[in-house]
Amino acid sequence: MSDDRIGPGKYVSFTYRISDTEGNILEHNDLPVSYVHGGPTEIIGDVDKALVGKRPGDEVDVRVSPEKGFGPHDPALTFTDDIANVPPQFRQIGAEVQMQNEAGEVRSFYVTRIEGDRLTVDGNHPMAGKTLLVHVKVLEVRTPTEADREHLSEQALH
Repeated sequence: MSDDRIGPGKYVSFTYRISDTEGNILEHNDLPVSYVHGGPTEIIGDVDKALVGKRPGDEVDVRVSPEKGFGPHDPALTFTDDIANVPPQFRQIGAEVQMQNEAGEVRSFYVTRIEGDRLTVDGNHPMAGKTLLVHVKVLEVRTPTEADREHLSEQALH
């Protein structure tokens, strides 16, 4: 295998775009994302498998099911209440509300709908329940340096 092909232990840098099946762009990253292939960093769906053997300049498209992406949409994480019961700073679409359950676990919920005097918050990931189309452009493939390994181990990549 050539030194510039993606495989186990290779440092890989790429950009990506995630869209839904209707063509709406859900996330777009023109800043390079880097990881060591086969390392602890997880990549959504089977994108890492689709990248094996690719070189700088190659582009890959992967269809990711909800099960391999952000999971199914859980209706138990969606709540609607009277807007009067919600503090004013959270009465806007997209507002983030931190909620804690009886076990002390904290989760972010987002205001997703306001209709009349009712407000809905949703604790699902915004891409939960969606089939995603992930487009990746490979920018760099090489043997990682010690500095790469240190930098990547410090990052909290999601």
